[in-house]
Amino acid sequence: MISIYKTMDTSNKLQALDTIEHGCWINIVAPTDEDLLLISKKSGVSLDFLRAALDEEETSRIDTEDNNLLVIVDIPFTEMEVNSLTYDSYPLAIIHTEFNLITVCLKNSKILTDFIDGKVKSFYTFKRSRFILQILYRIASYYLLYLRQIDKKSVMIEQKLHRSMKNKEFIQLLSLEKSLVYFSTSLKANEITLEKMLKLEILQKYPEDQDIMEDVIIENKQAIEMTNIYSNILGGTMDAFASVVSNNLNIVMKFLASVTIVMSIPNIIFGSFGMNLKGIPFAAYKNGFWSVYVITAVICVICIIFLKKRDLF
Repeated sequence: MISIYKTMDTSNKLQALDTIEHGCWINIVAPTDEDLLLISKKSGVSLDFLRAALDEEETSRIDTEDNNLLVIVDIPFTEMEVNSLTYDSYPLAIIHTEFNLITVCLKNSKILTDFIDGKVKSFYTFKRSRFILQILYRIASYYLLYLRQIDKKSVMIEQKLHRSMKNKEFIQLLSLEKSLVYFSTSLKANEITLEKMLKLEILQKYPEDQDIMEDVIIENKQAIEMTNIYSNILGGTMDAFASVVSNNLNIVMKFLASVTIVMSIPNIIFGSFGMNLKGIPFAAYKNGFWSVYVITAVICVICIIFLKKRDLF
């Protein structure tokens, strides 16, 4: 899907266009080969640049070719899996050309739709270097937003684990921990790319752009620190609850072993009296059965008291 937008000089509002003009923004989402070939011919950008972000394993980097600047960064996404919200990251290609700005991504992102919906102030498509920095700042902000969501979700799962320890809650915690690993890897790769961007000429022309770039780097570093903190907390929580589950299992097994010992006492006694042998005590008495029953019960009680004192029951 190809969408073309431009900020009009008269109204300063973003408008959709049917054709490519100077100073416009070309947003490409999940494109076909025909879409990429069309944009390549009209913008003069190589197909390799346009296809760079279509590889999910593409790492964050910067490249230049024929006055075209390619910036690939990892952006956060949320997805639904088995009625549970998961977090992942995908590459986004930002291509700075002589006349336009092009963004390419495999999926439609809230980061870019915020610009389309007018949620970003002082946004102009013809200010291409400023636009790139605004996208990068939005990316860092969404990382921080999703990290806070992960933290809140982990707290809710921990509260459920206090009441009932099931595999469902542990799988959810594992999914969150995996999301934090993805975020950490993506943020560190983005950090290297951002530091390289500080040396670019297009950013050194405008002092205001350098200030925004520094803000982006600060936000990205904060997101990295939050990711490390939440990952350590989540890892410690999972280890703690795994130990609790193992301890609970040991307690249950200990209790069942004690019950087995107590229950074996009546089996031994009643089995001995059921062998129909001469000389068995209480066999000649009228209330012999109840006498054996009472003696067995007393022995069981003594055994329970003994096991309880040793914390085995």
